Order: sequence, then structure tokens, then C-alpha cells
Amino acid sequence: MTVGVWVAAAVIYAVFLGWYVNWRGALTPAEIEKRMAEFKARVGDADINTEDFRAFLEADDGNQFIMLNQIKLHKGKIAHPDTGELMAPSKLLEGYTGYFMKALFRRGGHPVFVAPKVGGIIDSWNAGGDPEWGAVAMMRYRSRRDLMILATDARFDFAHSFKLAAMEKTTSFPTQMRFSTFLSPKWWVPMALLGLASFAQNLIWIFY
Repeated sequence: MTVGVWVAAAVIYAVFLGWYVNWRGALTPAEIEKRMAEFKARVGDADINTEDFRAFLEADDGNQFIMLNQIKLHKGKIAHPDTGELMAPSKLLEGYTGYFMKALFRRGGHPVFVAPKVGGIIDSWNAGGDPEWGAVAMMRYRSRRDLMILATDARFDFAHSFKLAAMEKTTSFPTQMRFSTFLSPKWWVPMALLGLASFAQNLIWIFY
């Protein structure tokens, strides 16, 4: 009976790895051309640096990356894009993040952290004026392919209007983690499974 516990833990971990890890490798040139054409057709004249975007895709190493987002919401209340109801920008933004987080999670992504600003600039050197960012968020993407799939998903169109209405400005750029004191799910999930399986095994020995 205890063997079944460890088999179940192994199966759960295998399913987790199948979801969390990019097994398809880096983007191919054909994929990049196809997705960039779709992306340009969707964003039109949006404020997107398509040259840097293409360079990022062409340098794909097949690994995960972390997107750093800096955000400043509008002040006061904002009209809902559909109903016209006045509401706080943070509440309005939920119309976008609620859909985006689900879509990101389905593709092996998740928030790393979300941190609202709690004070003014403490140190600044040759950085220009204060951009007045109100929050910083970091999102883990399983791969650059997943980013492009999400960016070209037409189902985001209705939710994107909430983001545009709520934000005064934002900037995003991709990063790759070199050091962190936060434990990645790639490590804590197997540790949790080992602990649960050991606990289940002990219960079986005690009661059976």
C-alpha cells in the first residue's frame, strides 16, 4: 500500500513538470515570423518596440524568463469602458488581470511578486526625473513561445481595454533570474510532495 503513495507522488510530480517546464525548446525562425506577423496585425500602432521584441525572440534559449512590469495607475476614479461606471483604477484593472492570470497559469506562468510603492525615490543617479511608478510586478513565463501565444490571443482584446483605461503608463522588460532567496515551485513542489508522501506512509504504518 505504501508503494502506491510514492507512485502517486511520482505521477503528480511528472504532471507538474509537464506543465511547468518548456519541453519544446526554443522558437524556430518560422514560428517567429508567424507570431510576429500576427502580433503586428493585432497591435497596429501600439507603443511596442517590435525590433527589440523580435531580437528577444530570436535570442530564445528555450528557458523560462521573468517579465518586470513597472506600473502607474491613473489617479481618482475612472469610467468603466463598457458601463461608464466610475471606479478605482485598481478595481478596473482587475478586469484585465483576472483573465490574464488564468491564461498565464494555464501556460505554466505565475506571479513572482507584486509590490506596491510605499515611499518616494531614496536614491537616484543620472536617472532623469521621477517616473512616479506606483507598483512593480514580476511574472514568470515558461518560455518566449508562451509569451507570443498569449500576446497574439484575440481573446485578450476585450480585457485589454481595462488595462488601457486603468493605467496612466507602464513599461515592461524581460529578465532572467540569476539569484533569488525565493524558492521556485520547481524546487518546493517536489519537497512538498516528499513531505506529504512520507506523512501518508507513516499514517498507513500506524493505522494499517
